[in-house]
Amino acid sequence: MKYLLLLLLIPAPSLAQSVTPNFTSGTMTQTVTTTQTVTEAIEVERFGSEIKTWNGDNVKAVDSDGAEVNIISNGTEFLVVDTSLPWQLDIVTRTAGIIETESIERTIETDSTTNTLSVFAQ
Repeated sequence: MKYLLLLLLIPAPSLAQSVTPNFTSGTMTQTVTTTQTVTEAIEVERFGSEIKTWNGDNVKAVDSDGAEVNIISNGTEFLVVDTSLPWQLDIVTRTAGIIETESIERTIETDSTTNTLSVFAQ
């Protein structure tokens, strides 16, 4: 009885059977569709320094004492040099800080389709 138990523990050899397919040729198609969405948010701030300038024709700048000056400051006066001629005066002043902001938001969507065809024969 002891020997019979030992014989049962010895594994029997396994045999593989060959498999023959039922087809001779065929095709397989695969279609893959993908969608990609990219959302961007761009924020830009441009900074500038303080500006005080003037430009003119037939005009001069004088301070409170009557002396000619080139920089705009408190107490600067602009006088027409010859009142019989045309004159023009452009004054630009800007404080330091943000001079321009830009905000861009956009969404980009991309669709892609890939078709694959496989042909096989035996």
